[in-house]
Amino acid sequence: MDLEQVKNSVRNIPDYPKPGIHFKDVSTAYQNSDVFRYIAEEIHEKYKDLGITKVVGIESRGFILGGVLADKLNAGFVPVRKPGKLPAKKYSQSYQLEYGFDTLEIHQDALVKDDIVLIHDDLLATGGTISATIDLVHLFGVSKIYANFFIELDFLQGIKKIDEAVPVWSLIHF
Repeated sequence: MDLEQVKNSVRNIPDYPKPGIHFKDVSTAYQNSDVFRYIAEEIHEKYKDLGITKVVGIESRGFILGGVLADKLNAGFVPVRKPGKLPAKKYSQSYQLEYGFDTLEIHQDALVKDDIVLIHDDLLATGGTISATIDLVHLFGVSKIYANFFIELDFLQGIKKIDEAVPVWSLIHF
């Protein structure tokens, strides 16, 4: 298995969810056990020695690998969800995304100052979702934040929206 095989396992769906968007469907990569395992192992290798205590997964596709990474890193898992999904007191952050506006929420007791956090999502596009999530995590005054993506769409330059103090790493680039 190599990165080119992983890249080729991602399905491209033109004009979804609206004309002009080329949606990267990760489900075709995740349904292949060899590809899925390779992705998880490669990301784990990158972060295994950094003392990660919590993995924050962004709804919803960030939950898939986020949970696996939390297990492999012996860390807790924290979901960042869309409005109305979390039952306890929460912080909220609104943001602009590729094709509209949205809001994300996190429980107010999800993180502590000593946490070293890896934020994971499946894809970095324009950077709105990750920037909002970083803003939420900053509210806790955590020790360190890292951001990770399975895929980065380089041409959209979403990395430019990310706080420069947050190291970012993506497994594959389109």
